[in-house]
Amino acid sequence: MPVSVVRFNLVEPGASPAALGARYRAALDMAAYADEHGVTTVQTEEHHGVDNNWLPSPFAFAGAVFGATRTIAVTVSAVIGPLHDPLRLAEDIAVLDLLSGGRLVTVAGIGYRPEEYALFDVEWKRRGRLQDELLETLLKAWTGEEFEYRGRTVRVTPRPLTDPHPLLLVGGSSRAAARRAARLGLPFFPSAHLPELEAYYKERLTEYGTEGWTMMPTAETPLLHIAEDPDRAWATYGEHFLHEARTYASWQSGDIHSAVRSAATTVGELREEGVYRILTPEECVTAGLDNLVLHPLAGGMPVEEGWRSLRLFGERVLPALAA
Repeated sequence: MPVSVVRFNLVEPGASPAALGARYRAALDMAAYADEHGVTTVQTEEHHGVDNNWLPSPFAFAGAVFGATRTIAVTVSAVIGPLHDPLRLAEDIAVLDLLSGGRLVTVAGIGYRPEEYALFDVEWKRRGRLQDELLETLLKAWTGEEFEYRGRTVRVTPRPLTDPHPLLLVGGSSRAAARRAARLGLPFFPSAHLPELEAYYKERLTEYGTEGWTMMPTAETPLLHIAEDPDRAWATYGEHFLHEARTYASWQSGDIHSAVRSAATTVGELREEGVYRILTPEECVTAGLDNLVLHPLAGGMPVEEGWRSLRLFGERVLPALAA
């Protein structure tokens, strides 16, 4: 049975506060539906100051999802570590771990948009050092013991439920990220299918005498939408996928590796490329994908169309795969 993921970033260009609130509430209802139908994970993410209303507060959203669900995991992929106060983030994750019964997965990256650092008055050139401090602080804070932090003794409460600590992965596509994960004995989450970086991470584990593992995206991890008539869906809703693809493309320089990387400038090019795919339920069942990532509200997708996709996934794809 493939891993199944429902992804939300709550983008809606030009949305009024009322419309955006309705989208957020629909996402919670969708998360509850996904939970009831055996979806493995809700995935969300963090970006700031984006005109199309990209979700900036993934942990607040995760808390709402936990309140609406009982078993589904929530992966924050990724939190932009250097933009957060380390002690406060330790508290927030501990509370969510307690609230959810250990269902929170956090992938800590450093981001790739200098504009986000400028928004919070955080120095871009210090991001590596800040990320080191953040990860080291989280691990110390979650012990519940006193430790030295910026020249003073502190103690963070409450302790999280998960022992020894909530699941925390280091994300990224650089050797620096792989070294950071290996040094701290944390699992590594490459941002794309990068076998050579996984090999480098394993070498560093040996060097540091630590233990860890890699959560590697598969070589083929398309973002999915399910429809009875893919041709009609592309014609009607393709612009929403293109909007997201073009937004990502505008952020990613040549040295950024991402599983969501598109060079398309038209809906036709995007469809041909295969990063985003609209499949019938039957096509999805037989696609042979190890990870099924459904993106029901991509790029401002109308909520009613997002529901159609999710229901087809929950009622015709997942049962067929489990049979």
